[in-house]
Amino acid sequence: MSPHQHDPSSTSSPLVAVTGATGRIGGAVAAQLRAGGLAPRLVVRNASRAPEWADDVAVARYGDRRAATAALTGVDILLMVSASESADRLTQHRTFIDAAAAAGVRHIVYTSFLSAAPDAVFTLARTHWATEEHLRASGMGLTVLRDSFYADFLPDLAVDGVIAGPAGTGRVGAVARAAAAVIRGLAAGDRRHDGAVYELTGPEALTLAEAAAVIARATGRPTVYREQTLEEAYASRSVYGAPDWEVDAWVSTYTAIASGALDRVTDDVERLTGRRPLSLAQLLADHR
Repeated sequence: MSPHQHDPSSTSSPLVAVTGATGRIGGAVAAQLRAGGLAPRLVVRNASRAPEWADDVAVARYGDRRAATAALTGVDILLMVSASESADRLTQHRTFIDAAAAAGVRHIVYTSFLSAAPDAVFTLARTHWATEEHLRASGMGLTVLRDSFYADFLPDLAVDGVIAGPAGTGRVGAVARAAAAVIRGLAAGDRRHDGAVYELTGPEALTLAEAAAVIARATGRPTVYREQTLEEAYASRSVYGAPDWEVDAWVSTYTAIASGALDRVTDDVERLTGRRPLSLAQLLADHR
């Protein structure tokens, strides 16, 4: 079958499309949908990076409305994994959402962030909120998956065995990328998810000092958390030459934790998937 074609006689299921299918989240979801008997269309920026098993691949970037509209034509349910962090991320999101509406997409499942709000401490969560608002105004069905920081993201915060930032003792509920299982159920067309906002957290909320101790025990690598002032946090990250918006995002990762905005543990993952999410210790043990 050629790209962009969906044979309605091959399955009674709606056509599902997955963005970011060459990344970790989209790739995991696409693979699970396929394993569950669905044949998702993969919307990617580079067709050569699509998995070999994919026989329905569409090429489009979020900011290219014409290509996105063509890529999404015929799609019923769309998993929209948030775009890579950039200065114009919100513009890209709005362009892509408008393209989806123009293409006739019926329902979008969007990966947002736990503290999404117009005044969120974590700066990137403000973009997620504005994206959610644009989706709500689009007329399409919507399910929002507000993820916390992923459990497998926490070890990446450590540089030379030190997690450093102004996080205080605020707690972060970290959810492993088991969100793929959640989306498979949603993509099956369960109508109870229409308009729902799910908060996907891990089974525990850890301070970064506690997370560092878990990482050290599980990996055998000495890892500690070192508190920084805001000034120290900005100064230590200025050496990378990143634009201001990106440095603000890095630092606000920690200040969001300190604010308590991420100090949440919900049972949404278990309710939706039928299994408890992995703790940080379990995740690290499984990947040793």
